[in-house]
Amino acid sequence: MPRVLVAVAVLAIFVYGLVDVIRTDKNLTRGISKTAWIVVMVVLPVVGAALWFIIGRPRGSRPAPQSYSHTVAPDDDPDFLRNLEVRRRNQAEADRLKKLKDELQAKEHKLNGGASGTAGSGEGKGKGSQNGSHRGDKHTEESHHPETDSHGTDEVK
Repeated sequence: MPRVLVAVAVLAIFVYGLVDVIRTDKNLTRGISKTAWIVVMVVLPVVGAALWFIIGRPRGSRPAPQSYSHTVAPDDDPDFLRNLEVRRRNQAEADRLKKLKDELQAKEHKLNGGASGTAGSGEGKGKGSQNGSHRGDKHTEESHHPETDSHGTDEVK
């Protein structure tokens, strides 16, 4: 009976040591490489396990934690969601500023058009350039209007 207990204890130490070597990160092993430790454990089970626990095992009471990196879905990534909100706010602010700029330009054209219309000289030139630029501005306003914008962005309106 004592022989069986000794055999079971040796087997348990060997298996525990081998599993510990396999689970340890290759950069944390001391003495020799991880592959060499596995060979030593298989060739010399009792001596190899004892040497592993004394010399090769990383310092500390528990094995090194395994870190697994995996991709995170965008709707689970807090940084992505935070950046999405910032981008949405920036886009809304840019749209608002563009709308205000377009309104200001339209008012300036209206004021400039009224002043050049009362001046007798250059009336044809002033109206022609005003109408041409006004049509262009109106077209630009319509094509970039926030409600009718079709840039294919992921912004919710």
